[in-house]
Amino acid sequence: MRVSDFDFELPEKLIALHPAEPRDSARLLLVDPEVGLSDRHVPDLLWLLKPGDVLVINDTRVLPAELRGTRIRGENRANMSFNLHKRVDAHTWRAFARPAKKLALLDRLELGNGQADALVARVAGKGDTGEVTLEFDLGGAQLDEAIKSHGAMPLPPYIGAKRAVEDRDLVDYQTVYAAEDGAVAAPTAGLHFTESLLQRLTDKGVTIERVTLHVGAGTFLPMKVDDTDDHVMHAEWGEIDAATVSRIHAKQALGGRVIAVGTTSLRLLETASRATGTLQPFIGDTDIFITPGFRFHTVDALMTNFHLPKSTLFMLVSAFSGMDVMKAAYAHAIAEGYRFYSYGDSSLLLRAAQDEPEDDL
Repeated sequence: MRVSDFDFELPEKLIALHPAEPRDSARLLLVDPEVGLSDRHVPDLLWLLKPGDVLVINDTRVLPAELRGTRIRGENRANMSFNLHKRVDAHTWRAFARPAKKLALLDRLELGNGQADALVARVAGKGDTGEVTLEFDLGGAQLDEAIKSHGAMPLPPYIGAKRAVEDRDLVDYQTVYAAEDGAVAAPTAGLHFTESLLQRLTDKGVTIERVTLHVGAGTFLPMKVDDTDDHVMHAEWGEIDAATVSRIHAKQALGGRVIAVGTTSLRLLETASRATGTLQPFIGDTDIFITPGFRFHTVDALMTNFHLPKSTLFMLVSAFSGMDVMKAAYAHAIAEGYRFYSYGDSSLLLRAAQDEPEDDL
């Protein structure tokens, strides 16, 4: 498909620079391919979800993975910044460097803006589009703690270009249920939940299940191709354990719907369902790329924010609820002043009807 098919005009004033306060006061657009659109608010989930439904949340925790420091090459020094985007092993991360042209293999880096206990790394590899591989002196939990100490929250570029990182972002850009360190971007649909709302949903009979997908900075990269067939999707690490799968299956057997909170949860659930057509335990990398024509196996509804034009995420929601439906939904959201992107408002999308798969001959 042509990438241009997923374009739309978005007024810049609708890009949210801060979240709604409180979190769950954000607006929510209900998108039902059969019935139409309905303007709601996030707490209306208490009426939109039913006892027996399963709400699947992504419990990844965002590391403050924007690191600034100095490249050291003999007597020469250069200021550098890095956005970590994917852990390779206990000591190694892939990162986007600025300016990458100033880096060479084996360059020594001291990261931490002049702090006495600078985080030390070396350039172990260079790739395309400003990507480098950094090998750190520390590893494992020690490295995670050092990154937290020296790094800043990696706000999306459409926010970071308009304002500086603020102290409040350390809380605002993290879900209330974040638990597993490893993401460098937030699963932003989850930012709308409060502990109180989650408890009220549980009290109603909605089951909350946790999965983990460590969101990478590649989610912000613009598509640089004209045809979706030519796009190479970034890979992210995720896990769904056997006990979680068993509980979801049990609820499905009783008629419960699976509602994914965020495209990250959906991509992981559908990755874990592709081999057999039903959800299975999964651990590893996924680079699933969902465009119209994709057949969904597990997710019945998707809660998600409003996405960038011509982005892989707008392609995903168009696959889920239908391209014409989503273009109409976004036109409505723009006309009604919904707030867009990571700190913006939300939507609840119901899955469009799918044709039954043909029997094997």
